[in-house]
Amino acid sequence: MIPRNALNCRLPGVRVPRSLIAEPQRFGGLVDADCLTGDLLVERGRAVELVASEAPVQSMILPRFCDPHVHLDKCHTIDRLGTVGGDLAAAIEAQRHDKAHWTEADLRTRAARGLMELRNAGCGTVRSHVDWGDSLDPGAVPLAWEVLGDLTKDCGLVVQRSALCGISQMAEPGYAAACARRIARDGGVMGAFVFDQPDRDAGIRNMFREAGKLGIALDFHVDEGLAPGLDGLERIADAALHIGFEGPVLCGHACALANLPSHDVARIADKLARAGIAVVTLPQTNLYLQGRTAGTPDRRGLTRVHELRAAGVNVVLGADNVRDAFSPIGRHDPRHSLSLAVLAAHLDPPFGDHLPMITSQALSALGLAPVHVDGTALQDLVLFQASSTSELLSGAPMRPVTDVLEPIS
Repeated sequence: MIPRNALNCRLPGVRVPRSLIAEPQRFGGLVDADCLTGDLLVERGRAVELVASEAPVQSMILPRFCDPHVHLDKCHTIDRLGTVGGDLAAAIEAQRHDKAHWTEADLRTRAARGLMELRNAGCGTVRSHVDWGDSLDPGAVPLAWEVLGDLTKDCGLVVQRSALCGISQMAEPGYAAACARRIARDGGVMGAFVFDQPDRDAGIRNMFREAGKLGIALDFHVDEGLAPGLDGLERIADAALHIGFEGPVLCGHACALANLPSHDVARIADKLARAGIAVVTLPQTNLYLQGRTAGTPDRRGLTRVHELRAAGVNVVLGADNVRDAFSPIGRHDPRHSLSLAVLAAHLDPPFGDHLPMITSQALSALGLAPVHVDGTALQDLVLFQASSTSELLSGAPMRPVTDVLEPIS
């Protein structure tokens, strides 16, 4: 809680990554690598500018993080799964058996832990997928959907729920329409798993049509594999362009882009950019599941991060699975996701250039307004004891903003 006397205050000696300032030319401060430094002035509870400082620069301040892709219904189940490990199919099967344990108490305990971890990591916004189940009744809302909706009322985070259906379910027009109405009633997101299903085009078209009618966002798990022939990402882009869909669309995984030659990647990236489709890459899970051989993997399983960004596609980062059949270790921590991507996708310095992937650009991928440091309320900023963006991503501790603020009259 920010005290009332902090409506007008000063945070002495802070760094602000330039990539997280909407108007850096007006914000003030001295250039320090990929940051600006100075004393941060807060007026009427909002950050307004950096001014010259005599204090040592010891902290870094950022807007709260956004994780656009987690699975709070599955998290923290690994310890009861026994010996589990393998590719995507093996993980799906192991998690399917675990659903017998998904009571209200179990879901509430595990999801609440995940939400706490996200909050403690400095998150302000998150989208969690929820398995919609195999019921033929699209109005049969899964228990996890209701539990997560209840938990998020007072959790201190903005939480979007995305219903994760099979694309074959969505290929039936009546099911897609009824499901969309039920999701829209709760302010949710319509999602589906797209792999190599023969009726995937029909499902994709139905989802775009129904989401367009109701004004809801779409989210696809797509091409999560390195087998040849996976082409769901391009099919989604083609459908969006053909229909002229104007709502937010986020595609997760897109691992199969790694199979394609550069001219095919360029063609698909251009379609994604023109359609305004964002892509979330998920190194924590895909490094574990993808590229499995009899020995050491020699493929990383990530999408074409550099090529997509160069084409103007909004590429963001998420944790995906945490301590379940899909990723037996992991953290609900956007800084950790970005640090993994730095290593796995060769995201080179300056690291400040990549911070929007877990802040402003991640919010945009969810259809939300991007947040920057300038103009943001003090309670929506987080402070770290970091001397550089490299130290920030290497585990610098988070500090309460109230530890350093100095009220001014």
